[in-house]
Formats: sequence, structure tokens, C-alpha cells
Amino acid sequence: MQGFIVHINRVKDEDLIVTILSEYKLKTTYRFYGARHSVINLGYLIDFETQISMRSNLAQLRSVIHLAQSWNIDRDRFYFWQNFVKLFYGHLKDVESIDRFYFDLLVSCSKKWHKQSPKRVAVEAFLELLQFEGRLHSLEYCFLCEEKIEDESAALARAFLPAHTECIHNKGLNINKLKELFRTKKTLFLDDDETEYLYMIMNEGF
Repeated sequence: MQGFIVHINRVKDEDLIVTILSEYKLKTTYRFYGARHSVINLGYLIDFETQISMRSNLAQLRSVIHLAQSWNIDRDRFYFWQNFVKLFYGHLKDVESIDRFYFDLLVSCSKKWHKQSPKRVAVEAFLELLQFEGRLHSLEYCFLCEEKIEDESAALARAFLPAHTECIHNKGLNINKLKELFRTKKTLFLDDDETEYLYMIMNEGF
């Protein structure tokens, strides 16, 4: 079985509670401390097995193999990746069975992470996820005042909810660029500052 490690919590005697996003489940497992264990880290794609343990109510994580990506040794890219997968844990932690979409989205991102700007890959994936969940809103109305957005710019709140800039007291982006972004799920036509704006909002959570 394969999955991405999206959360690690250290407990007594250096044991770990490890949450893994696999193809159809968010699995929470227990890993007992031991010198013969392979190294694991937040964000790793691993092949693993689980076994019911007499010492814990959680299944024991066993036979872990790190399926390394070429960019794992790039400190900056791996840092951005860890921040990205943390969002998935926060978004899915209250469910167990999930659609394969989430696993496949991370696989797709991991294949592009070394070729493209990680921030752009993350923002585009964020848009795909919102679209999949039916939460990518039209840019026609402000979610706060519910009045039509007729300005040249619109601001975005958490989960890319559209708003008047004056309603959320935040700068906005050109409305036509945002419409194209929401339509194509691509950031190619945005400059780095615009992408950074979207990335910071994305980090507020799905």
C-alpha cells in the first residue's frame, strides 16, 4: 500500500502517531520507536503495511519504504511540499474514507514539483480541489455583503472566496485575471507577486 505522510505526532518514548493519505483512506497508525526503523518524515511518499497491535488501539505501521522523489533533497522545495501536505491533513482529518482524487492530486503535484514553481503548482492544485468539491465560487458577488462585484479588482478570502477589496480590507487582483484563473486553473499569465498573493491565501486552509 502507498500513501503520503500528512501528519506526524510524537508521543512517549519517541513513538510516533503517523497519519497517511492513501488512495481511499486517511489512515492513522502507530509506529513504535526502534533503531531498525527506516527514517520517515512529513511529506514522504511511502510504501507500507499495517498490522493490528496488542499494544495500541491503532494499527501498527510496518515495512516502510520511502519512495523518494528527486527533489526531496532540495531543502526549499521540500519545505514548500511539507507546508502543502499539512493542508490536506487539516482538511481531511475528520474523515476516514475519501475519494481517490486527493491521493491522485498529490501524485500529480509531486511529479511537477521539481520542474515548476512549487507555489504555482500548489495554487493550481488548490483550485482543482475547490472545483472538485464544488466550492470554487463565481466571482460575480462578494461573499460578505452579497453585492455584485463591479470593480476592476476583486479580493479573495480563505478558500478563494471572492469579495470587494473594501469589504475585507485587503488588496485584490484584476478581475479578468481572476476569471481566467478560475476557468483554466493555470497561473502562467500571473506574475510572481500575484502568485504569492494567491499562495498566502491558500495557506489559510482549504
